[in-house]
Amino acid sequence: MRPLFFAMAMSFLAFPAGAQTVRSGIEEWQEGDAAAAVSIWQPLAEKGDADAAFNLGQAYRLGKGVKLDLATARSWYERAALKGHIEAQTVLGLLLFQNGDKVGAVRWLKPAAEAGETRALLLYGASVYHGDGGLKADPVLGYAYISRAAAQGLESAKSTLASLDATMPLEQRKAGVAMAQAMAAGKSAKADPLSPRPSPKAKPAVGPAPVVAKSAAPTVAGKGNWRIQLGAFSQRKSAETLFASLSGRLSGRQAYYIPVGAITRLQAGPFESRAAASAACAGLKPQACFPVEVR
Repeated sequence: MRPLFFAMAMSFLAFPAGAQTVRSGIEEWQEGDAAAAVSIWQPLAEKGDADAAFNLGQAYRLGKGVKLDLATARSWYERAALKGHIEAQTVLGLLLFQNGDKVGAVRWLKPAAEAGETRALLLYGASVYHGDGGLKADPVLGYAYISRAAAQGLESAKSTLASLDATMPLEQRKAGVAMAQAMAAGKSAKADPLSPRPSPKAKPAVGPAPVVAKSAAPTVAGKGNWRIQLGAFSQRKSAETLFASLSGRLSGRQAYYIPVGAITRLQAGPFESRAAASAACAGLKPQACFPVEVR
């Protein structure tokens, strides 16, 4: 069976800033008042502000400031994506892929990949390589997209590329590299100066990999009443996939899968204090993360 792995690597706390009013919502969010942030973004999003719509999607996706609602989150992501919002296109593609809608996923990942978004390059490239989502399998073109993601420093893309290098014929790889160079020369990545990307070393493993070696995280004794929440998922398997991608950076902390109706919340811990949990979150950026106390 052909392996295909993916992980949610979306920057859930890296909200892009647009107008000053959107930025003020971000400031409220960062101060811990998610409800105030939502109240700022809501009217702007309804008027068509793509950044505000994306941020609302994030809030509903995390259940912060509003009741967790994945359907509403998706709706706001779609409204932002339709306006060409690259982050929204990427996150929407990741969510759809995660939930098994590969056709819908590649629809949004393609424009984000063409704009140079690193995670989209990897996930769309893997989809092209395998012929997922209704695409015609094209190993050379898939290799080209994955090469571009690896060139931007994404570690999971580098490991994927190394796996492909061990299996693909040299001529195909040369053709893929040439295609990647032509693509990069023809279309430069669109960057949001108000929402800078993290350095390559800070990026988590995201996107699918035809072959990914799994390494065991060291086990440490953890005590305390604090955990970190990493997201909420409609399928437990998706939560397990995300934890697998992050476990190597969690110093052996264990996963907790908390059922809330049809949703599974992913938490990791334990931590001895809020400060320790916050420090762990900082080490996982740009992955969405916030401390929670277990009573």
